[in-house]
Amino acid sequence: MSQQQKTIIVTGASQGIGAGVVEAFLARGYQVVATSRSISKSAAFVPSERLALVDGDIADMATAATVVQTAIQKFGGIDGLVNNAGIFIAKSFLDYSKDDFAALVRTNLEGYLYISQLVIRQMLVQQRGGSIVGISSTLVEAPNSALTAAVPMFTKGGIEAISRSLASEFAKDGIRVNVVAPGSVDTPLLHGVPQDFLKSLHPMGTISSVADIADAVLYLTEAKQVTGEVLRVDGGAHNGKW
Repeated sequence: MSQQQKTIIVTGASQGIGAGVVEAFLARGYQVVATSRSISKSAAFVPSERLALVDGDIADMATAATVVQTAIQKFGGIDGLVNNAGIFIAKSFLDYSKDDFAALVRTNLEGYLYISQLVIRQMLVQQRGGSIVGISSTLVEAPNSALTAAVPMFTKGGIEAISRSLASEFAKDGIRVNVVAPGSVDTPLLHGVPQDFLKSLHPMGTISSVADIADAVLYLTEAKQVTGEVLRVDGGAHNGKW
């Protein structure tokens, strides 16, 4: 299959990292199905011959099914999935509520589970392999007392764990499963947070751009011999205290 014929699904695609990933794949010649709760109503994208938009909560099985069917019906198959949809709530561990936990599990874990099951089933039917890339966080491996987020990392750590398991389970089918773990990224999610504080979380004293993360996603999607990997794009934060 030529690169121009490949189809990628991107969740959480209306802004930030997700929107940047959609733009990067389109620029590389891919066909893309982009989804978020109301992506068709946002100003982020306009549907085209190579871009389909699907509204809905990706944690709902019905939304996941619609996304997959859209990819099959419009583009003829699925070659990759980027599980970008996620939420982040930073607070002291003792302050997390039942509602906080339910919201984190719903988006970060159920939003990964249902769409990944359907995509893998389709990839097995196609018998040409494929790629799944999840988005985690450097705080899973390198927690920082300056930014406490234990319960979100409870879920993000699950993404890293399931990715390693899936990479092993489906390796012989040519389906690769990897993770990008960003540190601080210049997205709307962090607007209002002091830049000096965000820079202090990285040894390099920088904040990653959306393009930095999109480049990592592209690499893992196309790296034919890489699976079960967590690629940390965090200015060295995972290396420990500095």
